Amino acid sequence: MAPPPLAPVLLILLLCVRVSVCGKNSSCSEKVECNPGILLPVWRPQNPPLGEQVARAIIYFLSLLYLFLGVSIIADRFMAAIEVITSQEKQVTVTGANGEKTVVTVRIWNETVSNLTLMALGSSAPEILLSVIEVCGHGFESGELGPGTIVGSAAFNMFVIIGICVWVIPDGEVRKIKHLRVFFITASWSIFAYIWLYLILAVISPGVVQVWEALVTLMFFPVCVLMAWIADRRLLFYKYLHRSYRAKKRNGIIVETEGELAPKGIDIIMEGKYHGNPNSSTSNSTTNIVNVEAGNEPEQDREEVIQMLRELRQKHPDKDLDQLIEMASYSTLQKQRKSRAFYRVQATRMMIGAGNVLKKHAAAEQAKRASTSGQQDDLATCAHVAFEQPQYQCTESCGEVSLWVTLQGGCGSKTFHVDYRTENGSASSGADYEYCEGTLVFQPGDTRKEIKVGIIDDEVFEEDEHFLVRLSNLREEGGTSTDSARLVDPLVTTVTILDDDHAGIFSFGQRKLRVAESSGVVEIPVNRNSGVRGTVTVPYHTEDGSARQGVDYEHTQGELEFTNEQTCKTLQVHIINIQEYEKKENFYIVLEDPRWLKRGISDLLLNQGASPPEQEEARRIAEMGKPVLGENSRLEVIIEESMAFKIRQGMAPNGTLDTVQKAPPLSTRSVHGLNTVDRLIKDRNLAEVIGTHSWKEQFIEAVTVSAGEEDEEEGAEPRQPSCCDYFMHVMTVFWKVLFAFVPPTEYWNGWACFVVSILVIGFLTAVIGDLASHFGCTVGLKDTVTAVVFVALGTSIPDTFASKVAAVQDQYADASVGNVTGSNAVNVFLGIGVAWSISAVYWQFKGKEFKVEPGSLAFSVTLFTICAFFNMGILMLRRRPSVGGELGGPKALKILTTMLYFGLWLLYITFSSLEAYCHITGF
Repeated sequence: MAPPPLAPVLLILLLCVRVSVCGKNSSCSEKVECNPGILLPVWRPQNPPLGEQVARAIIYFLSLLYLFLGVSIIADRFMAAIEVITSQEKQVTVTGANGEKTVVTVRIWNETVSNLTLMALGSSAPEILLSVIEVCGHGFESGELGPGTIVGSAAFNMFVIIGICVWVIPDGEVRKIKHLRVFFITASWSIFAYIWLYLILAVISPGVVQVWEALVTLMFFPVCVLMAWIADRRLLFYKYLHRSYRAKKRNGIIVETEGELAPKGIDIIMEGKYHGNPNSSTSNSTTNIVNVEAGNEPEQDREEVIQMLRELRQKHPDKDLDQLIEMASYSTLQKQRKSRAFYRVQATRMMIGAGNVLKKHAAAEQAKRASTSGQQDDLATCAHVAFEQPQYQCTESCGEVSLWVTLQGGCGSKTFHVDYRTENGSASSGADYEYCEGTLVFQPGDTRKEIKVGIIDDEVFEEDEHFLVRLSNLREEGGTSTDSARLVDPLVTTVTILDDDHAGIFSFGQRKLRVAESSGVVEIPVNRNSGVRGTVTVPYHTEDGSARQGVDYEHTQGELEFTNEQTCKTLQVHIINIQEYEKKENFYIVLEDPRWLKRGISDLLLNQGASPPEQEEARRIAEMGKPVLGENSRLEVIIEESMAFKIRQGMAPNGTLDTVQKAPPLSTRSVHGLNTVDRLIKDRNLAEVIGTHSWKEQFIEAVTVSAGEEDEEEGAEPRQPSCCDYFMHVMTVFWKVLFAFVPPTEYWNGWACFVVSILVIGFLTAVIGDLASHFGCTVGLKDTVTAVVFVALGTSIPDTFASKVAAVQDQYADASVGNVTGSNAVNVFLGIGVAWSISAVYWQFKGKEFKVEPGSLAFSVTLFTICAFFNMGILMLRRRPSVGGELGGPKALKILTTMLYFGLWLLYITFSSLEAYCHITGF
């Protein structure tokens, strides 16, 4: 069931307003004259016959609709660039309570800051640019179209979009705002912005906008962002506010949740349902309260993916592995929390016949995996050339390192040439290794060729360093290319130079290792880095976690002896198979402080009668180079049920789950362990889903029509595009092909697409402003009414679809409701703040005042503010236990809330239109 259509209501309103134009009111009965626009001239003659006037109005109206479509499509590219920009990540080092350092990957952009800056800018770009362009294009005089569109868009967002979001939630379900602190901040600022607008228009300096008023309006934007960020990070006084707790679904651990001041009547605890008395205390609980570490999130994701694969395997036993992975990839992307930009892009693409971006991405990724796995099939006809190993290691004192290049497959009757050259990494040619380049020649029958690189030794303690060797320009003898052979991974190998002036740093390769309970004896390597000098012993022992020695594993202790220049040793632990269902227990292997047996370094000076000063220097150097433990000196071994472990490592080609005989070595898990689960988790980067990598990809997408948003049953065959999909594709193909020339989002991390897109949006917005003004004057509407009714509606349609999708798919209401308030505040602070600051400064230099008639704008702002208070009050009341959340709830309450919001919007545009024609006294 859909909400009432808006088109009939708008047509009735238009007729009512048109009648108002013909009314006999003294000051408002003057005929609306058409004036030249910024880009478009006036259509002459200005007073045509009625039939021609109607034809002009239809042409203007259809042109507006088509331009609104174009702005939606280029805004799609703009929002994709914003998603790529705000998804940038960096690695930071986190020091734990025990002093151990861990490198984690975090987002560069704070989510709240990105929502209020780039996301809000992308969502409101047409309104903001229209206001700025109108002022700058009309001699820095105030206009009615830009500010009217901003206020009208705010009203549409606040009443119509939220009303639709309440309506579309399935019966009996609710959605609540999770980040209440941030929502209260943005909601308060969104209402204050319009109160401030009224104050500077009608109270502080009526009819005049002073420079300080305009600049303060603009400066409210960073203040709003800062306050929202403080609330999000719980800084300053927010850390003293009430916190609520809930039981974690997975294991019953009590975790902190979002909360504000102690609840009184309105439930502000963030579970999906209301539980018990909101005033009940948790102080008497005997359960320990713990913090949820960010590092546990990937682990939870892996468990969810494992469970998903199990369920899909049981639900669809006839599906093969590729189909199951594609379905799992789509499901993981669907369940992931998404940004406002993603929902905007997804809604626009489904509207214009570009298809469901999640399904297309899941299918494309699986096709890429299938093509990669099928590369081995053509070895009979096409030779593969690559390095034998992706990584090599050598010591500083080795003199030279040998690297091997292999040729596999092919007909064996042709001669191939392949070039190689070294490239600097952290190691530098001339200081750490000898630069070399050359050409390898594979004669018929040759399968391996050697590359030798000289290594330069020194007596300085330093970190391990690396350089690269790259293969390129594979060709047949006497030719420039070949179809009979190709370079495959690894075509670049990394050579690590181990510093042999230090005894070394000893550690495991990672912090956690997963093994199946049926693994038997597990071999675990211990690595030696940053030095290989001398013979060193490293004691180790096992410690219980939830797993118990003698029950789940056999207790092990001993010593590993690393001889001079030895870089890796393996210890063994026996896992006891008790065939426990859904087992997941852990224990630890701990490395103890390493000890020198033979120091190696300075032995000659210490033992062969060197002078005392030389012996003292040797002792000092030896102390500096003593062996130490690295970051990962404590390995957590997690014992899992064999079935879960097999799913994690990858299924058999036919989709069956085989019994695990033995856990793979740690060194190979980094490769094979990504086959299923880790690759699905990696696929969750939404910037990869909606971003583009090349112009070719963009043009292919532009001319391809895909199925729209109709729901499909899980596991069903892909739906073919409908007639509506083809119609929308034909209508928009011009825009899609035109905007395919915009740089892909991969260039400059999205900034190239960002800049070009906003320039295009600005140009189209200027044309829309002229068309809207000409349409209004043709049918006899003032710019104020045209802006509030038509332009605001056209610029807000993409946001409407985006919020609808977000309301249905997201677990919380933040993406659909919370971002509406943020956009409304940004519209005023940037759209009006920038435009009026430019004009006020301009007229100040001219020695004049920037005059803005309060009139209709002040009345419209006042009316919107009053209705917005009602809107916020209703949303808060819906959080009571009887409803349970801002969106959804019982069917009767959904209908009542939606109709009330629609009524507020109709009330707003009706009274604003009546005031514009002096049927109601304004300011």
